[in-house]
Amino acid sequence: MKVVLQNLTKKFPNRNKKIKEDVVAVNDFSFEIPDGKLIGLLGPSGCGKSTTLNLISGLQKPTSGRIFFGDDDVTDLPAENRGVGLVFQNYALYPHLTVRENITFPLGNLKGKDKLTKEQMNEKALEAAKLVQIDGLMDRKPNELSGGQQQRVAIARALVKMPRVLLLDEPLSNLDARLRLQTREELKRIQTETKITTVFVTHDQEEAMSISDMIVVMKDGVIQQIGAPQDVYDDPVNLFVAKFLGTPPITVFDGKVEKGALYIGSDKIFDTDAPDGEVYAAVRPEGFILDDNGTLSCDLKRVEVMGRDVTIVSANTYSHNPSIRSIVSAENKIDIASASVRFSLKPYKTHLFSKADESRIYYNVR
Repeated sequence: MKVVLQNLTKKFPNRNKKIKEDVVAVNDFSFEIPDGKLIGLLGPSGCGKSTTLNLISGLQKPTSGRIFFGDDDVTDLPAENRGVGLVFQNYALYPHLTVRENITFPLGNLKGKDKLTKEQMNEKALEAAKLVQIDGLMDRKPNELSGGQQQRVAIARALVKMPRVLLLDEPLSNLDARLRLQTREELKRIQTETKITTVFVTHDQEEAMSISDMIVVMKDGVIQQIGAPQDVYDDPVNLFVAKFLGTPPITVFDGKVEKGALYIGSDKIFDTDAPDGEVYAAVRPEGFILDDNGTLSCDLKRVEVMGRDVTIVSANTYSHNPSIRSIVSAENKIDIASASVRFSLKPYKTHLFSKADESRIYYNVR
């Protein structure tokens, strides 16, 4: 099911009585979600991603704009008639019901020609349970399940009606790191098998990038960038997107372009055709090349051996990051007794941004 959002805006009354302007949670949001794809809505807390999900589901009505499921305008359609499946952060399972009863609960509300017999409901519940691999737990109650198992029950309950659109709001936040990794892999498998159009809301960029076909990065209710996860990571349109994506984070330096060359402090990094002026120079962790004759000098703090990779932790007066984390191959020989370390920078991993509005400055290396 293709989902089209046209100029969606959602405003809430300001709780501060002294401020008359409404709070804009979602601002002129337009996006077409392709049929059968998993889309990650990504951004910091308060950016409007959960509000956007609530608008799609029908739990909230937009102040302006339209929502289409395929060719159907569902903007004014009640949530229960939209054919959506919802999975929340807190699971919202009924504690007095078994797993089977929790999964079949939405089916009991079907009426008319869609009404099912008890046998049909149990059959559909078993199919959904098998999909999330909890078919051996059907007679247990929620308090007899682990957090990961409870999450699977919530997903099965959302899938049992085979919704047109599946909406997931921070569904992995309550799981520990290992379970989170396992469950997100399961989510991707389930979505691939069912081919249900899915919108996944998270503040965790690693989660979004690992399972999404496309990500939408938001800030203050406004779309910052849309694209395939790797494309957005490699080609951020502004400094916010560059800083939000990536672990370890991108390192941001105060730099300048002068007479056809990029400088960080007094270090001449490389020649470039970028216009002269003050810039932010942002370098991905993998953009540093350990080089005794490198153009960038940093103060060596420590070396962290991670197996196949080594993280060099250093500092530089012109860095906005307290620590610069540079990832290099473990094959490199590093003098840990040295007070300094030198790097060359990979141009395609070094992004320049305007100091005026933090927009991307595209350039070529000479």
